[in-house]
Amino acid sequence: MEKIEEISGENVYSCYQCGKCSAGCAFSSSMDKTVNQLIHLIQVGQKRKVLDANTQWICASCLTCSVRCPREIDVAALMEAVREYQLREEPEKIKISDIPKEAYDTLPNIAFVSNFRKKTG
Repeated sequence: MEKIEEISGENVYSCYQCGKCSAGCAFSSSMDKTVNQLIHLIQVGQKRKVLDANTQWICASCLTCSVRCPREIDVAALMEAVREYQLREEPEKIKISDIPKEAYDTLPNIAFVSNFRKKTG
């Protein structure tokens, strides 16, 4: 999970799990793990659970979590790093052709952008 820290430039171990990131997240009710839960999984090295979560894909990168963090962790950068890490580890996990067209209006655009960025370099 050190790769996530390397990609984001953030120290996940400085998070003390106050939960302000999750409390301020407009999309937390749609996430299977709250933002601080995902950070905890990264801290304890639960790679499979991190990659199986939908949190990083639901994140809209609105920066509310980053602004509210008392430790000044750029949580949005961490979410982007998790997406990037996942696409590197499991490049075929997300195929645009597998996503129903009806979901295009409900999925965060960043999920599509991250996917295509990985595919195109």
